[in-house]
Amino acid sequence: MALVIALMAPFQLQCRFLQCRFSAFGPRAFALLRTRSAGVAAACLLLAIAAHAVFAQAPATPGTTIVLTQEPITPIPPPPTVDPLKLTLGEELFHSRLLSHDQTRSCVSCHDVRTNGADGWRHAIGSDGKPLEFNTPSVFNAALSFRLNWEGNERTLAAQATLAINSGPGLGSSMPEVLARLNANHDFVGRFNAAYGRNPDESTLINALATYERSLVTPDSPFDRWLKGDKGALSAAQLNGYALFKSFGCVSCHQGVNVGGNMFERQGVFHRLASAKPEVLRVPSLRNVATTAPYFHDGSAPTLTDAVRKMAAAQLDQTLSEQEIDAIVAFLGSLTGNYHGVPVKAAAR
Repeated sequence: MALVIALMAPFQLQCRFLQCRFSAFGPRAFALLRTRSAGVAAACLLLAIAAHAVFAQAPATPGTTIVLTQEPITPIPPPPTVDPLKLTLGEELFHSRLLSHDQTRSCVSCHDVRTNGADGWRHAIGSDGKPLEFNTPSVFNAALSFRLNWEGNERTLAAQATLAINSGPGLGSSMPEVLARLNANHDFVGRFNAAYGRNPDESTLINALATYERSLVTPDSPFDRWLKGDKGALSAAQLNGYALFKSFGCVSCHQGVNVGGNMFERQGVFHRLASAKPEVLRVPSLRNVATTAPYFHDGSAPTLTDAVRKMAAAQLDQTLSEQEIDAIVAFLGSLTGNYHGVPVKAAAR
């Protein structure tokens, strides 16, 4: 029996993942899968045995290192090495009001990198004076997600920056307007020429912004330190919460380096979660989640405790005890990383 458990362990996540994917078709389909749990376990066991045989017999490829881990979450790497002139230019542009139509706003107006990379509001007010449709996602670690925005409608940081400049709810400006303003600014003209060898244009503007945004990662959270071998980095409550996070199946959608941000999922599988539209959302990252209240795409969950309770019911059909919720919240608190060596903090409201 011990051998069976050991062989199955690396594939427990895959089995959970299959259940999560199957649940997107509806509660009845998920219930059908649960009645076949013995078959799923057997399939996972066969996969484990097959994989064991492959890895035991396959020769190592010269120059290749294969790293196998039992954990479905990986640590955040340090920010990439980039041209410092482009990085500092991108940071200056991110904070500059010259990018907005009325020159009263900047990217940091909604994505405050001095706090949590977002804001503290249920719905921020756009440049058009109207509440934004969705709660503001954090710009921290956005570069680690496979899609951007709640709907996942942008694939790259460059595309997202272009959208923000040209949209009414965003900065309410236009690319020609912004470029004319930058080219009339002696300081920015000098900075662009130093970094790119030419005056500001659309390509260099967007590249500088994306270069800066790729640097906005928050490594060295307590959980990352634990993953790297510091077994004293987490408290007993946080370790218990992580075990529950995996056993209940939360990790089926919230895994990888960004603890989410790498798939789409239907919201409200078993019970209503939040605003019904859009029905399918990009799974959000849980990095720094303890600092980014309120929660969900409509900002309807004011606290992390409330969000965990509602997610368990809506997505997993689970009613958690207060002790289980507290433990999971404790684990989620361990995902708070550092920016410029300082822990990310909640936005002031």
